[in-house]
Parts: sequence; structure tokens; C-alpha cells
Amino acid sequence: MVAAVIFDLDGVIVDSEPVWEEVRRAYVSAHGGTWQADSQRRMMGMSTGEWSRYLSDELGVDRTAEQVATEVVTEMSRRYAHRVPLIDGGVDAVRRTAGRWPLGLASSSPTRLIRTALDATGLSDTFDATLSTEETRHGKPAPDVYLAVAERLGVDPARCVAVEDSANGVRSAAAAGMAVVAVPHGAYPLEPDAERLAAVVLSSIDELTPEVVATVHGGEERPGTADQQGG
Repeated sequence: MVAAVIFDLDGVIVDSEPVWEEVRRAYVSAHGGTWQADSQRRMMGMSTGEWSRYLSDELGVDRTAEQVATEVVTEMSRRYAHRVPLIDGGVDAVRRTAGRWPLGLASSSPTRLIRTALDATGLSDTFDATLSTEETRHGKPAPDVYLAVAERLGVDPARCVAVEDSANGVRSAAAAGMAVVAVPHGAYPLEPDAERLAAVVLSSIDELTPEVVATVHGGEERPGTADQQGG
């Protein structure tokens, strides 16, 4: 029975992956590094500390990892202050799901960008637990962030359903023992091994309904919601 649903943020609710790629590409170019064809895919799911070290150590950026993190996140914050790019249907999908189960958020975004995004979407009070991989030992594909969010929710990970878009995110949630609903971003398709790990693969977040979540391994409603919904 499903006891909680844990969402990723980037690529599921906020269409931020193309913005991250644009900002990081420009940063690497401006600071003497060399962008690789697989750089964006490799960084999807990494924590701030991990991707900043990757830019500094592997892509040859002439800045320390600490400087990279500060400067890239500052530029992302500037972009978000202008406009948070939402995925059509993402907010509605979260609200539909919140009517049935407690929700968690397990994101690779820095904490301050999570706050900005949730404020912009009006979802700040919808999640019972939110966590950035900045606060865990390892980013995705390690299971740390999903395990920590499940612990904060007080729910066995095996009774959680995760909603993810990236290959590393799917791997992370699956490694935590969760059933995964994958909603791949059109520009960043899942790699075959990650697709095999997903219990369900949807073509759009609009397809994420409580019925879909419940079929992953049986549904259990949030206490009291049936009465609130008139049934």
C-alpha cells in the first residue's frame, strides 16, 4: 500500500534542466573550461558540491568548487527572480496527489532555489517534508535524499512512490527501495537501465493521477481525506 509520494523538483514541477544547462555551459565557457557532450546528463541529480567539483576538476573551470557553486547558484537565483519556468500541469499533478497521500520533496536543487520555486508555485505548504541533496552525504543516484525524506515523513521507503524525470533520479529512488513513476523530460530521455527500474513511465506529468500512483502497488489515502472529499 502506498503511504506517501515523494516528488523530484527539477524536470517534474519546474522546467529548470534547460536553464541549468544554459547557465552552466556559459559559465564553463567564460572560465576556461570545456563542456562535454554528456556533461548535462552526468550532472542531473548531482548535489551542489558534486557538480561544482565536476566543473572545477573535470571540465577545467579556473575557479574553485566553492566559487563555482556560489557563482552558478547566484545566476540561477537571478533567473528565478525574473521567472520560475514551470512545467505545464506539474502544480496540478502535485495538488491532485496531495489530496490522497502525504507528500515529500527530494531535490538536487540548492535549498534557496527550492524555496523560491515553491513560493512561485504556491506549493510551499503542500509538502510535509522537503530536502535538498546539499544536506545529504551523496547526491543522486545514491539513495540518501530519498531515504532521508521518507524518514522525515515517518514512512517505510518501501511504501513510498517517487516521481522522477532523470535517469539518476530514477536510480536514486529505486536504490532507496521505492516504486518509481518516471516522467522523462523530452530533451533528456531515460537511459535503458533507468527505464527498466521504473514501475511506470509516463509521457507527460498530466498523466500522473492518484489512480496511476495507486496502481504502482496499491493505494492508501491520507487519513481523513475521504471525508473531506465527500466520500
